[in-house]
Amino acid sequence: MARLKDYLETSRAALVDAIAGVDEARVERAIAAITSGLSKDKPLLICGNGGSAADAMHIAGELVGRYLKERRGLKAIALSADPAVLTAWSNDYSYDTVFARQVEALGEKGGVLLAISTSGNSKNVIAAAKAAKKKGMMVVGLTGKGGGQLGPETDILLDVPASQTPLIQQIHICLYHFICSEIEERISRA
Repeated sequence: MARLKDYLETSRAALVDAIAGVDEARVERAIAAITSGLSKDKPLLICGNGGSAADAMHIAGELVGRYLKERRGLKAIALSADPAVLTAWSNDYSYDTVFARQVEALGEKGGVLLAISTSGNSKNVIAAAKAAKKKGMMVVGLTGKGGGQLGPETDILLDVPASQTPLIQQIHICLYHFICSEIEERISRA
């Protein structure tokens, strides 16, 4: 049990660091941008790899379905959720451009891309951010400390003050649950 307690203490310390280190003004800007787009029936496209792909699907599930309130479904699409598109494009072209291709197909001016990468250095997530900007979409990055190469490609960078992938992901879950809650509250009032 001592190892579990140590792990939980490490997690708690990371959350305490996040309380002090996450920029609330940026989080508010991200919530406002996503809410604005969704209110106009513009898509929220979400992408990431591995655990971040699972997070993308989790976020889409909360917004298409519901988080805590009964309300209309929201146009949130996890780009990692379609294995036919992922495997066909990656096989025939490149995994580095698989999300950019989907942004090209599904993105709309006034929509938002939520680009998730714990390192901030995922080539396909960076390519998606560049494609989203070409479509006139806002790009929100959700990363670890510093934002990596993705940081400069975002309009709003939400970089959490952690450098170990599991701790970054734990903070990301807390952060995107808060974002989903706020979006839902604001959409429900509109």
